[in-house]
Amino acid sequence: MAQLELTCIRCPMGCTLRVTLEIGAVTAVEGNRCRRGAEYAATEAVHPVRTVTTSVRAVGGTRPVVSVKTVPEVPKDRIFDVMAAIRGLTATAPVHIGDVLLRDAAGTGASIVVTAELEKR
Repeated sequence: MAQLELTCIRCPMGCTLRVTLEIGAVTAVEGNRCRRGAEYAATEAVHPVRTVTTSVRAVGGTRPVVSVKTVPEVPKDRIFDVMAAIRGLTATAPVHIGDVLLRDAAGTGASIVVTAELEKR
């Protein structure tokens, strides 16, 4: 049996979570004040994931960059691979919230999705 202590990042309360693991599986979560804390702890303990947010170059638009994110979250240990894939992207205006710039980024199954409107110049 192993125990982990985590600080929850799913809401502003920042609960201190105690996670009990047995044979690589979560058997108990304590310290959460909401359901999201228990879900976060269970995922973070065995398969941590993150939403990657950044911006990509834009051409022909009213701004030089547009914001993007990964959908769904990607494994934490693949963030640098995803960022390398994003570095090669360019968005051509116009682009709209929800437009997919890249599918299966770095083999993670996640798409790189636009999160802001960018109008054509």
